[in-house]
Amino acid sequence: MKSLRTYSIPYTGLKLGKHLFEFEVTDSFFDEFEYSLVKKASLKCTVEMEKQETMLILNFYITGHLDLTCDRCLAPYPQPVDIREQQIAKFGEEQIDEDEEIITLGKSDHEINVAGLIYEYINVAAPFISVCNDEGNTPYCDKEMLESLNKLTVNNEQDEKADPRWDALKKIK
Repeated sequence: MKSLRTYSIPYTGLKLGKHLFEFEVTDSFFDEFEYSLVKKASLKCTVEMEKQETMLILNFYITGHLDLTCDRCLAPYPQPVDIREQQIAKFGEEQIDEDEEIITLGKSDHEINVAGLIYEYINVAAPFISVCNDEGNTPYCDKEMLESLNKLTVNNEQDEKADPRWDALKKIK
C-alpha cells in the first residue's frame, strides 16, 4: 500500500481556487488491489481540485487503455477508456449519511488519497463483457479461435434439428 501514497493530494496550505494534479496509472497500481478486475493498464489521470472554504470539488479525467482479454476469442486487446467523474469532499467532523456521495474530511486530515476513487472509476468503466470487436475483424482477434467457435455453433444447430424429441416438445405449445 506504500505505492498508493503517491495518489495523495495534500490540500492544506493550498490557496482557494483550482489546482491540477496528474497521476500515471499502470500495472503496479492494480497490483495493490487483490481482487481487481483490471490487471494491466496504461492510463493518465488528471485531477482538477477546486478548493473552497467548506469543501473540495474533485474532477477526474482518466484516459488511456485497459489491457483486457476478449471473452469471445481469448485474445488480449487494448480497451480505450475516457472517464469523466466528480467527487465532493466537505470539511467537518460530523459524518454525512453513507447514501450521500460526499466524503467528509476531519480537522486533523491534511491530504486526501484518491487511489480508491481512481480504482473504482476504472473498474466501473471496464466492460462487463469484453469483446475486441463484434465483427471479429480487428488485428487483435484470434481468427483460429473464432473459426473453431463457428464450427461448434453450426454443429449444435444441426444436432437440434436431428433430435426428434425436440419436435415432440414443440407440439406441446
